[in-house]
Amino acid sequence: MPVYEYKAFDGAGAPTSGVIDADNEKAARSRLRRQGLFPSEVKEQTGKAVEGSGLRMEIDVAQYLEWISARDIANVTNQLSVLIGASVPMAESLAALVEQTEKNKLKVVLSNVRERVNEGSTLADALADHPKIFDNLFVSMVRAGERTGSLAEVLDRLSKFADSQVRLQGQIVSALAYPVLLTMVGVGILLAIFTGILPQMRSMFDSFGGEENLPIITKVVFAVGDFLVGWGWTVPPVILAAVWGFRRWLATPAGRERFDRWKLEMPVLGRVNRMVAVSRFSRTLSTLLMSGVPIITALGIVRAVVGNVILAETITSASENIQEGQSIARPLQESGQFPPMVVHMVKVGERTGELERMLNLVANAYDQEVDDAVKTATSVLAPLAILLVGGVVFTVALGLLLPMQQLTGSIRGI
Repeated sequence: MPVYEYKAFDGAGAPTSGVIDADNEKAARSRLRRQGLFPSEVKEQTGKAVEGSGLRMEIDVAQYLEWISARDIANVTNQLSVLIGASVPMAESLAALVEQTEKNKLKVVLSNVRERVNEGSTLADALADHPKIFDNLFVSMVRAGERTGSLAEVLDRLSKFADSQVRLQGQIVSALAYPVLLTMVGVGILLAIFTGILPQMRSMFDSFGGEENLPIITKVVFAVGDFLVGWGWTVPPVILAAVWGFRRWLATPAGRERFDRWKLEMPVLGRVNRMVAVSRFSRTLSTLLMSGVPIITALGIVRAVVGNVILAETITSASENIQEGQSIARPLQESGQFPPMVVHMVKVGERTGELERMLNLVANAYDQEVDDAVKTATSVLAPLAILLVGGVVFTVALGLLLPMQQLTGSIRGI
């Protein structure tokens, strides 16, 4: 839908401006008049410069390049929860969010949500128009909150849920940042050796009788150097082709199932992946149930956000069991994919009618285990990266130093 910038006057004659999306300029003007504004200028936003203004072109292009992160959504949700909890009318709350938001792309989305609400739409329906920003979990919880009259509480739960997801992602990124940086530095050093130092060393060895008597390790280093110098340009296309092929394979049902099963069974990290998935399952289902979402609908949403098709199939079985009047714990236990503690807590929750609280306790326990696992991985990955990169650099250096030692000994013996 096109986006229009407008300049207008309100009922008191004060000038105002902003952005609005509509099918055409006439529809944009009509929307502004329904808001009590009198538009003086309405222009469609484009990616091109307007009247030779380079600044305008920069702003428009930046809008399309902006990325709305999970942190942005968490902040917006938290602010809306505070405003609604303070009994601020929905239209005013959304208008305040539009003014406070710094990212122009998110400002446009929130402006559209505000317009829909002003026209009589529910907040959930307005948010559903932007599925790339507000997913099914978000919309379903807001809809349940509107239906039960507890929207502020639901938004507060959503904000905390989003914060926990962002925090987990940040921990994982932090754990990987140093090893990745160290690997990049090591690769840079090796490229400098292979492309800068190695050719000079090879010329010197050739002048003293060729490579016939060189150690095996030196010959291997020279062979790798020859490949990088002569065929190094083929490495990026091969990597890109491999990534493309892997993504194509991953898009197939069989490929996705095999890969997700491997993620759960792989050494060391398989346990961490399972804990993350179980924590996400427990936290999401608990949040949905506490927000008033029916359990069948909640399980359908959890199935979509759990991030693993093996666990999703188990959740589907649980949903079918509930529809048949049976227990949710039975398919979880029979699948063998959920830890015994989770199954036991679910059984207790179903028996006592406190399933939401039990799931929340499970999520808290596994969040702590994930935190501990990430800290352990951080303490292990860094030394492993040092050993790996240092070992490769040492091997290359050894391959160059051994013939130098032989050469020095030959010169002394002459």
